[in-house]
Amino acid sequence: MDDQNLTPSVIKEELDRYVVGQDEAKKAVAIALRNRWRRLNIKDENLRDDIIPKNILMIGPTGCGKTEIARKLAKLTQSPFIKVEATKFTEIGYVGRDVEQIIRDLIEVAINLEKKKIRERFIDEAKQNAEETVLKALLGDNPSEETKEKFRAMLRDNQLNDKEVEIAIDQKSNPFQSLDIPGMPGAQMGMINMNDIFGKGLKNKKKTKLKIGEAYEPLIQEEIEKIAEKQNVVQNAIKSVQESGIVFIDEIDKIAPNSERRGGDVSREGVQRDLLPLIEGTVVTTKYGTIETNHILFIASGAFHQSRPSDLLPELQGRLPVRVRLNALKKEDFVRILKETDNSLTKQYNSLFETENIDLQFDDEAIEEIANLTEQINNEVENIGARRLQTMFEKILEKLSFEANLSERRTEIVNKQWVQDAIQSEIKPTDEKKFIL
Repeated sequence: MDDQNLTPSVIKEELDRYVVGQDEAKKAVAIALRNRWRRLNIKDENLRDDIIPKNILMIGPTGCGKTEIARKLAKLTQSPFIKVEATKFTEIGYVGRDVEQIIRDLIEVAINLEKKKIRERFIDEAKQNAEETVLKALLGDNPSEETKEKFRAMLRDNQLNDKEVEIAIDQKSNPFQSLDIPGMPGAQMGMINMNDIFGKGLKNKKKTKLKIGEAYEPLIQEEIEKIAEKQNVVQNAIKSVQESGIVFIDEIDKIAPNSERRGGDVSREGVQRDLLPLIEGTVVTTKYGTIETNHILFIASGAFHQSRPSDLLPELQGRLPVRVRLNALKKEDFVRILKETDNSLTKQYNSLFETENIDLQFDDEAIEEIANLTEQINNEVENIGARRLQTMFEKILEKLSFEANLSERRTEIVNKQWVQDAIQSEIKPTDEKKFIL
C-alpha cells in the first residue's frame, strides 16, 4: 500500500484485522507512523531535520498484543523493523552485546528488504542471464542459433533438470573471506568480511559439477547480487533505516531497578544509559558506513509487574514521550480473537488438519467455553493473555493430533463437551493448574 494512503484510520483498520481491542495503542502507533510521512513531505529542510519521532512506551501485561501491534505495523509499511529484548544487552565494558548492535542488525534487515525488492523487480532478467549461463555450459561458446533455441525449449520444459553441467559458482564458505579483528566496530563478535574492504576481488569462484535443476537457484541469486551492486542497495538501505526504521525494544521493564531485587543488577542502569543517545539520536558505525538514529522510531514495551515506568531513568522516560496502557484481555476479547482475526488459531488448526483429510470445525459454544476457561485459568494461575489460547488448543486437540493418519476424509466438530472433557479432567484441583496449564 502507498504510504500516502496509509492514514491513521486505515492503519488502525489494518491492525484490527490481527489484534483485538487495544484501540489506544493502535491509535498511538498509527499517528506516529503518519507523522513520519508528514515530516518527509515538509519542504523546509531545516525544519524537517528538527522534527523528531515521538517514541512510544507501551505498558501492559504479557499476551495482550504489544509485540503483535509492532510486528504488523512494520509489515504494513514495509519498513526495516527489528524486535530486540532489552535483557540481551549489557553495559559497555561488560561481556555481552552492546546496544549499538541493534542498529547493525537493523541495517542487515534493511539490506535484505532492498534485495527482496530488487529480486521481485529483476527476477525475469536474472532468470534469463542464468539460462544463458547454463546454455553456455551445455553447448560451449559458439553453438548455432537453431541448436541453442532447441536446448532453450528443452531447458524451459524441465527436460534437462537431471543433466550434469560444470558451472563456476561462488563458494560461500571461503575460509579467507573473513578475519577476526578484536574490537573492530561494525561487525558482531569482531568479524569483518574482507570482501567489504577489498571489493569483490576475493570471491572464490570454483567450477562445480551440478545438475541443471540444482544449479538454477544459485545462479539466479548470483545474478540478483550483481544487479543489487548496480542499484546502490547499501545506500538505499541506509536511507531507509534512517528515515523509516522501527526498533521495538521488548521487556524494557526488566532493566528498570527494583527495590525488592538486590544483587546481579550492576549493568541494568548502564543499559538504560547506553540506550539514551541511541534513542535521542547518535551516529552508529557499521561495516556499511555510519548511520544516524535521529529519525528512527523506537517503541518500548514492558509488563511492569515488579517495577513501574517511573523506575526508569528520568532521561529515558523523557525520550519515550507517548505512553499508552494496554488492557488485560477478557472472555469477550478471546472470543473475538478466535472468530474475527485473520489467521486465527481456529483457521490455523483447520488448515493443519486439512492435510490429514480432517475437516475440523468449532461450534460457537465450544469457542465460548474455550474463552471462558482461558479467562478463568489466567485469573487463577498467571495471566499470560492470549498466549494461553495456544496451550488450550494443544490440550483440546492433543488426542486428535496424535491419532490423525491420512485416513478417509471425515469431519470433526469440537463442541462444548469436548472442550470440558479435555480441559476439566486435567485441571480440577486448583493447585495443580500451575503445573498443567
